[in-house]
Amino acid sequence: MKLLGKRAPVAPLEYTRRWSMRIWVGLVLLFLYTPLITLVAFSFNDSRRNIVWRGFTTKYYEKALHNSSLMEALTNSITIAALATVVSVVLGALAAVLLWRFRFPTKAGWEGAMALPIVVPEICMGVAMLAFFARLDLPQDLPWPFDLSQITIAHITFCFPFVAMVVRSRLASFNREEEEAAKDLGASEWQAFRDVLLPHMKPGLIAGALLAFTLSLDDFVITFFTSGPNTVTFPVKVYSMVRFSVTPEVNAASALVIALTVLLTTIALKLQSRMGTIAQGH
Repeated sequence: MKLLGKRAPVAPLEYTRRWSMRIWVGLVLLFLYTPLITLVAFSFNDSRRNIVWRGFTTKYYEKALHNSSLMEALTNSITIAALATVVSVVLGALAAVLLWRFRFPTKAGWEGAMALPIVVPEICMGVAMLAFFARLDLPQDLPWPFDLSQITIAHITFCFPFVAMVVRSRLASFNREEEEAAKDLGASEWQAFRDVLLPHMKPGLIAGALLAFTLSLDDFVITFFTSGPNTVTFPVKVYSMVRFSVTPEVNAASALVIALTVLLTTIALKLQSRMGTIAQGH
């Protein structure tokens, strides 16, 4: 029983109640986010050189938005990320349910194969994808967005295992008796999956979709090996621009991508909190 006038002892895992840990976490976060804050700040710098602050301006955002090649690359990246996310969520969810629910002789081998895109270095995957598409000899003069198919397939290959990993960890907390009770009440396999299992999976699906979208939008190495001569994505375009100098225009374009990522993260967190509130209400 807690005695009046005495403060409860700090448990070993209650880091937030230790002022030293608060300071340490704050310093770590400051170290991690200072480069991003600096990038956004210097995107408003009225100077062609980032090392000297000359004043506040938004003209480089206008230049970035009116740069047709940069906007085309950003459009390609968003399109590839959206397509890869949709397919990765479907494949990842099905793979997670398969490995979670069923037992079969080669299950360990499939689990290892699913983990390969996560642990294999990207340079190895990029070279493998390059050799694979070279053997297929796909046409390079396809209209948009079919000319993005090689990059999209490569992104799906390394994105959907991440979705499967997140969804499977979510399924570990599922009570199978709820699904059995639904079947006892007359629900079919599809109805039990749709009305019982799928709502439980939704937070994992949202988190996996956000992770897949971010990984696809950010990827450079695999995209560099699988992109054709007429398909340039945003990371590849920014790399070609910074080889000469890091201008505020590059910072402005990068700040726009950061804003898009923060917006998607906020939406995903709101959806997760809303579903958590609905689940508690039921």
